[in-house]
Amino acid sequence: MKNYILSLYILLFTAGAFAQPKREEIKALKVSFITERLSLTEKEAQAFWPIYNTFEENTMLIKHKELRSIRKEIKQNLSTLSENDAKALLDRLTMAQDKLQKENKILISKLKSILPAQKILMLKIAEEDFKRKLFEQYKRHRPEHQKK
Repeated sequence: MKNYILSLYILLFTAGAFAQPKREEIKALKVSFITERLSLTEKEAQAFWPIYNTFEENTMLIKHKELRSIRKEIKQNLSTLSENDAKALLDRLTMAQDKLQKENKILISKLKSILPAQKILMLKIAEEDFKRKLFEQYKRHRPEHQKK
């Protein structure tokens, strides 16, 4: 009986270990990519990552809760929306986009006190490069998954 429980525990533990969400894997790659691109010193990295992680969490909430909800509502109801409802959705969309812009301004403002302006500009380029590489990798692996 002990062997059965131990085997079950090991199976569940290893299955859980392999089921690490892709999001966490991507986040780890992004951290490594940005750290390398910006050549952050240890002191800079200690100050930078808490600020950047807060920014990422805030923008993720806006993108995945607010914007996703608005886009879903638009897709589902576009053909039946009244002009007033369409204006209300457009206002909500604009407000969510304004929130994203505000988060970017807050990030830059906070980073100015810990990083030189050139590294902040490099961050913006590194973010775009990371997104591009991620998308290219997705496109390369996509046909493999469709064949199976």
